[in-house]
Amino acid sequence: MDFGLKNRVVLVTGGSAGIGQAAAIAFGREGAKVVVTYYNNRERAEDTAQAIVGSGGEAIVVKYDLANDEIIRRTAQMTLEKWGTIDVLVNNAVQWGDPSSITHPPLFEDVPAEIWRKFIRTNFEGVYLTIQQVVPAMRKQKWGRVVSLSSSIAERALPGSAPYAAAKSALHGLHRALAAELGGVGILSNVVLPGLTLTDHVRQVIPEKMREMVAQNTPTGRGSTPEEIAATIVFLGSAANGHINGELVRVNGGL
Repeated sequence: MDFGLKNRVVLVTGGSAGIGQAAAIAFGREGAKVVVTYYNNRERAEDTAQAIVGSGGEAIVVKYDLANDEIIRRTAQMTLEKWGTIDVLVNNAVQWGDPSSITHPPLFEDVPAEIWRKFIRTNFEGVYLTIQQVVPAMRKQKWGRVVSLSSSIAERALPGSAPYAAAKSALHGLHRALAAELGGVGILSNVVLPGLTLTDHVRQVIPEKMREMVAQNTPTGRGSTPEEIAATIVFLGSAANGHINGELVRVNGGL
């Protein structure tokens, strides 16, 4: 299948590891020009860029901070100055919580306001601000794809996950609105909801027994790989996706 991504410009936030890294490399394999952003691990972002170049794409590496409006604006502007447009945006960067909250979740009433603000700022506000920066270029060329990563936790929340679940759920409503407003000018917007995905981070913070329990409750009997999630992202972000718009696409083995 021809995804129509040759020489397309793709901005992937959080492209230094996990799902973002897998998606960035997959876009590069299709001949795209990929902006790989990272928050604190430039070395891994450089590794991603090298893999993209090695597979036939082009890549640049940019430090990114979802909590910094100026960095968000500057990243989009730099991409436009280098490659002239932004065709695809993948909102993958995420603010994780305290790993201890997984095994020892706090009571809802004990979660301080600053934690709520931090999650909403990075996991929701940072995303819509990023979208605002890239939409003008997409609107001008009457073509674009926006794919944002949510989480199964937005639908099947766990104790102690309220700030994260709320922020991710907000993306669902945002993309419904984007689909209604931008679909008529050729910009398709969708959300991918991974289930348990066996990234390095997940293996580090989620105890093995908990991962096994989720796998046992999944019809396929296992978690997803980052590459499986990336394949869905690439399809939704490509010309092969001609009419999927405003959807929540679950990639979780049927959980």
